[in-house]
Amino acid sequence: MADTLEFNEIYQEVKGSMNDGRLRLSRQGVIFKNSKTGKVDNIQASELAEGVWRRVALGHGLKLLTKNGHVYKYDGFRESEFDKLSDFFKAHYCLELVEKDLCVKGWNWGTVRFGGQLLSFDIGEQPVFEIPLSNVSQCTTGKNEVTLEFHQNDDAEVSLMEVRFYVPPTQEDGVDPVEAFAQNVLSKADVIQATGDAICIFRELQCLTPRGRYDIRIYPTFLHLHGKTFDYKIPYTTVLRLFLLPHKDQRQMFFVISLDPPIKQGQTRYHFLILLFSKDEDISLTLNMNEEEVEKRFEGRLTKNMSGSLYEMVSRVMKALVNRKITVPGNFQGHSGAQCITCSYKASSGLLYPLERGFIYVHKPPVHIRFDEISFVNFARGTTTTRSFDFEIETKQGTQYTFSSIEREEYGKLFDFVNAKKLNIKNRGLKEGMKQSYDEYADSDEDQHDAYLERMKEEGKIREENANDSSDGSGEETDESFNPGEEDDDVAEEFDSNASASSSSGDGDSDRDDKKPAKKAKIVKDRKPRKKQPESKKGKDPNAPKRPMSAYMLWLNASREKIKSDHPGISITDLSKKAGELWKAMSKEKKEEWDRKAEDARRDYEKAMKEYSKADSHRGERSKKKKKKQEKLVKGKGDKKGTTSKSSSSKSPAKGMSDSFKSREFVSSDESSSAESKKEDSEDEGAASPPPSSEDSASGSD
Repeated sequence: MADTLEFNEIYQEVKGSMNDGRLRLSRQGVIFKNSKTGKVDNIQASELAEGVWRRVALGHGLKLLTKNGHVYKYDGFRESEFDKLSDFFKAHYCLELVEKDLCVKGWNWGTVRFGGQLLSFDIGEQPVFEIPLSNVSQCTTGKNEVTLEFHQNDDAEVSLMEVRFYVPPTQEDGVDPVEAFAQNVLSKADVIQATGDAICIFRELQCLTPRGRYDIRIYPTFLHLHGKTFDYKIPYTTVLRLFLLPHKDQRQMFFVISLDPPIKQGQTRYHFLILLFSKDEDISLTLNMNEEEVEKRFEGRLTKNMSGSLYEMVSRVMKALVNRKITVPGNFQGHSGAQCITCSYKASSGLLYPLERGFIYVHKPPVHIRFDEISFVNFARGTTTTRSFDFEIETKQGTQYTFSSIEREEYGKLFDFVNAKKLNIKNRGLKEGMKQSYDEYADSDEDQHDAYLERMKEEGKIREENANDSSDGSGEETDESFNPGEEDDDVAEEFDSNASASSSSGDGDSDRDDKKPAKKAKIVKDRKPRKKQPESKKGKDPNAPKRPMSAYMLWLNASREKIKSDHPGISITDLSKKAGELWKAMSKEKKEEWDRKAEDARRDYEKAMKEYSKADSHRGERSKKKKKKQEKLVKGKGDKKGTTSKSSSSKSPAKGMSDSFKSREFVSSDESSSAESKKEDSEDEGAASPPPSSEDSASGSD
């Protein structure tokens, strides 16, 4: 038989709520871990007194009773698992797992039995319902009647608030059955009454949540917060964890108390009680107990008279009464040396503390995330600036937490911490994409949000330097490849195509076509610097030899991966600085080796450049021939245009004579002025047009 049994999706009934989690049965005992809060219930095998198997709403359930009266209920089992559990209980716990079904007759008359912390209402030998007495907040009596009031359950939509029992009178003298019933209930009920004197009182403590100044009265079973407006009574059984966290300024301390269920203020729920202390504030404390009682109850953890820092006294007293360990930050240390990271969550700024088993954020709103409930984390680019990044956490339940505005300098430390805790990093695959290995669990030293941006900046700087070097070192080749005459050729080609297309059109169309190349030439002239850039890009041959790298760049490309492996988590900026330091400290002999490689690369470049220049000169000759051919075509079209303008000007006076039957000296001044204006317009167009139009104006003047 197996030594352990494990069950997933088991529900524990606590104060009317069904909390899901995982149940594990072993030789040593029974362990249940709550998935929501992470709280662990550990029942030793020697403490088990009885085990009951019964049918419940969620399938089948297991009820365990301990020797000290505690009752634990776990639901969600399948019927087929009974035999396996029964054999396990017999073999390891020496207990018989008893099958006992609930009574469903619907009767309301029966017998009440008190067993430990459980009130059971039975009909015959079958239980009808059971009430955990820890759920009872108050018990009042009347004539032959007992009323039980319950704590409100915030997790349930409908809560049972009150139950009344009718207790018939008996003939026994001296015993009141109603009072006996009430005493049995009150002895086990969770009734908070501030009776007696407090063990100690801390005055006017600064509380961040709930906000205000509170007096904290320490009682044996609960904590009493007394403020000007609100009072809270917090049972020690509701305390899950205690945290003692140093502030980033090293002058203050946070003391955080995690609560489940939370304390309430109207509709607001406070799952964390956060106290803020100054390190300089001291106190002398005297417990309201004699030394024997202190020694017997606290076993040396507290003494009657104590003195020290206020935060130390509060944490020490709470640790002794709650009987839980105090969690402090682990070995994480940020860029500034603090054990926390400044960031923002939702709309407020606060501090994120990486702990040994989780993260805690203080203070508004406080958030505690355990490592075992984290599905993955993600390093994201900052939304407003590249000087910060976001740290995202998604839990297995699908809840997402985004801590934003974290300084870039904190990235390396935080990433190393997350990597050391073996948390799943969502964007690790993207980050490792530049490498050949795609192992999700390999070390990664760059965060995607920084690496991509910095890589682009670095490549842009290198391209800029190479472009400047190429413009300085190969100026002659650039001058040959860039010829302003070629620009005119492009205009001439457009002009020729337009002229040929409009040669069969009328005179008006030819005038419009003449104006088009004139406008294009004017645009080219005004935006000459803009025109150069595409021409140079267009003329750049992708097969042209690339500029050789310097000795430092050759060494950096060969040594980059080694520097990354020696300094995990190093950023691009720090890598460049480190490389500069290593290069500066390198011996002269090693530098000469890289100088020789750079010299060889330069010779190869010069040789390739000569071959490329020869091929480029052939292309230049072909372009010159093409230019001459275009000039001839443009000149011929200019002559043709001049002839056309002559004929049109000679036709117009003839047309005027035929219409008005007047000789030349009788032509009106208006007509002559309009003709002169037309002539001036044509001359202006000829001056603004390319060389062909200037020839037109010359022929027109002839």
